[in-house]
Amino acid sequence: MKLKFGKKNKPVNLKRLKTHRVILSRSKGGTFAIGVFVSLMSLFMLLPVIYSVIQAFKPIEEIYAYPPKFFVQNPTIENFKMVLKLAGNLWVPFSRYLFNSLLIAVAGTFISVFISTLAAYPLAKGRFPGRAGISSAIIIAMLFNGSVTTMPRYLIIAGLGMVDTYWAVLLPAMAGTMGVFLMRQFMVTAIPDSTLEAARIDGANEYTIFFRIVTPSVRAGWMTLIIFSFQSFWNNTNATYIYSEELKQLPSVLSSIAAGGIARAGASSAVAVIMMLLPIIVFLISQSSITETMSHSGLK
Repeated sequence: MKLKFGKKNKPVNLKRLKTHRVILSRSKGGTFAIGVFVSLMSLFMLLPVIYSVIQAFKPIEEIYAYPPKFFVQNPTIENFKMVLKLAGNLWVPFSRYLFNSLLIAVAGTFISVFISTLAAYPLAKGRFPGRAGISSAIIIAMLFNGSVTTMPRYLIIAGLGMVDTYWAVLLPAMAGTMGVFLMRQFMVTAIPDSTLEAARIDGANEYTIFFRIVTPSVRAGWMTLIIFSFQSFWNNTNATYIYSEELKQLPSVLSSIAAGGIARAGASSAVAVIMMLLPIIVFLISQSSITETMSHSGLK
């Protein structure tokens, strides 16, 4: 099929237009240089992780060897055995600490993602007085460091009688501003208003629109928020609110093991590897959604 358009009415082949490929003006040398630069930056960012893993397999004499060596000469798993041995001699079983960490990380992540999505939907697509003010307040709240709100948060939790309970850790997750901002920005750009208006014309209420249209459309945002929330809950000792040994999390006991002096330097490295293992697995599972979320939300 051919069409005529333009000043000279030149024929245009539509089939050729469909198969036309856009060729970038960048040369092969430029592409190669960019690839080398990105590879070097990736290696530089991975260097601390690689070094931590190597340190975990070094015997004590290699850790304190002079001059220090980057790679391990005589790899050993004694450091991990020491961690398990020390954890087995605790008053509370090691499995209890692991259960507390998994419970708080999973439940806290679910609560944070669900509440953030619920709060972000009316801010992104709703029309009500004060919407702009609430959005501005959320952005301003993100500017404050978490340590600034430690004291008022503790007074609120203590006043509610939730100290030394799981709710002391899970309740603040409902008031997180980062998740609300992230999901709001994602909804503004990823979900067209025309789609929601068409659903309303067809008779769908707001709950139906939220659960059947909005939530499937923000799965990429969910996966990114899951990474941030899970890492935050997994690595937090929550020492401000939890004093009972039976409710403490894994980072609390592992940090106590790592703080045992020079003799436990290898165990300290093994603890670092153990703590980073699960967040890395979660990241690898959901990392494909991060780029899409960041592009929609405007985060860098």
